[in-house]
Amino acid sequence: MTRTLCIGVAGGTGSGKTTVSEAIVSRVGRDLIAVINQDRYYHDLSHMALEQRAMVNYDSPASLDVELLTDHLESMRRGRDIAVPVYDFSTHTRTARVQKLEATGVIIVDGILVLAEPRLRDLLDIKVFVDTDPDIRFIRRLRRDMRQRGRSLESVVEQYLRTVRPMHLAFVEGSRAYADIIIPEGGRNQVAIDLLVSRLRMVEGS
Repeated sequence: MTRTLCIGVAGGTGSGKTTVSEAIVSRVGRDLIAVINQDRYYHDLSHMALEQRAMVNYDSPASLDVELLTDHLESMRRGRDIAVPVYDFSTHTRTARVQKLEATGVIIVDGILVLAEPRLRDLLDIKVFVDTDPDIRFIRRLRRDMRQRGRSLESVVEQYLRTVRPMHLAFVEGSRAYADIIIPEGGRNQVAIDLLVSRLRMVEGS
């Protein structure tokens, strides 16, 4: 490939962003694509008590270390490897570990606020918004947070009503206007996945 191609995959919580990213990776090849998850870039809040961390609005753009994420994306566009933070969602802190991510010809940036942040949008060649019904998204988030992040039913519902839904309406929903491609029903939309994969293969051959 003659240059690095950056793809942003945005959409509400539980919309199927990760499924779309994984479908592209499996079709194109894991050695050709690097995936950066935006939710690895939450600010480290280890200086706060756990009870205080639990009340932070993690669905607001202010909760993300956008400067570090954009620095990392710019580095990968220049062919440099990066050290991605490893975040512990059960304690709302960054761990002492990092994950090395090697520079590749295609980069996917996956996250609810990817298209809501101008600095990130400016670095993207293809902007994708995954659109899924709110009730489906909530059920998926509920299952994920309880099974993978050690959350209780009550805490997931409380957070959804307090911050997730209001921030979705304030920032995420409007960011779909910046999308080049809108994918209904996420990874189940095979036609949209085929179009994206075809575009990547065209770039590979250029």
